[in-house]
Amino acid sequence: MKISQKDFGNGFQLITLENENGLRLSVSDLGARIVSLTAPVDGATRELVLGFDSAEEYLTKDPYIGATVGRTAGRIENGRFELNGKTYQVDVDDATHHSLHGGQPGFETKKWDYIIIEGKNEASVVFTMTSPDGEHGFPGNLDVEVRHTLTADNIWRITTRGLSDQDTLFNPTNHVYFNLTGDCTQPIDQHKLWLNSSNFAELRSDSIPTGEKLAVAGTAFDFTTEKPLSELFASDFDQKKLVDGMDHPFFLDEAGLNASAAIFTSPDEKVRVVTKTDASSVVLFTANFGEDTPEMHGQKMANHGGLTFETQTAPGAEQFPAFGSIKLDAMKPMTTTTEFIIEGKEELQ
Repeated sequence: MKISQKDFGNGFQLITLENENGLRLSVSDLGARIVSLTAPVDGATRELVLGFDSAEEYLTKDPYIGATVGRTAGRIENGRFELNGKTYQVDVDDATHHSLHGGQPGFETKKWDYIIIEGKNEASVVFTMTSPDGEHGFPGNLDVEVRHTLTADNIWRITTRGLSDQDTLFNPTNHVYFNLTGDCTQPIDQHKLWLNSSNFAELRSDSIPTGEKLAVAGTAFDFTTEKPLSELFASDFDQKKLVDGMDHPFFLDEAGLNASAAIFTSPDEKVRVVTKTDASSVVLFTANFGEDTPEMHGQKMANHGGLTFETQTAPGAEQFPAFGSIKLDAMKPMTTTTEFIIEGKEELQ
């Protein structure tokens, strides 16, 4: 396993892990984020995720891309929730009046401490930081650890652990965007998706869940049989039209690292990513930015230029118990793990 570090600008570092198959994972202490994931395809190096070339670009263009987000990924309606009989008011976004990703600036712009651990068959970068009691209105001093691991058998694993000295809410995720063409100017409509989910969370017009779980059967959100995303984008399904794609929580029919949650395949079918997670849902966001897309590596990103697999408990769980629980009990650690298995027809076999 090859390991290297270099300056990423603004006082942040970029750490790169590479296995013997040529799969390369780059992460940064800016937001404990993934910056790059490349694989050898047809004798060349292909980028599989969206990202920027410097810390400055993340801070000025879009701090969420690839980042660890929390304390609570997703939206909390009006920034209010009840915990142990007490109502808490957390910071809200000025535009929507809802809490987004736990408040800004959040996990995504923090400078995390880190260590590198190298084993026989894998290497990890372990990021740690503390969110202080009362930050953005959340109770408890919360210690967070995010471990990015690259294995010899082509798995990128994210393990996230939280420990608080008070009861609080904790529902983090990684905000990776996949585009398996290696070209951010190409939309993902020709990618194929299979998803182990029969139900999704219905959204209101302001992207807050209604609390209803709707069946995917008979809708454009049915990926229980693999199909290209172009079929989704061409549909007139009302929930698709609401956000010009997907920005929805999907409830997994089978959670755990022994089951596949999703399979995402490149248009040329030379690369696919298999997602496994112990989380109960995954938020799929089809980068519905319209014309307001950032420039990456000197090129303007396409609308629908990436797809997220935000593994977590479904946003809205703080008010809808049927979605699951995001309560973190005092002094009881919570750990969640997601694996992205990178498969290729040739070099990565």
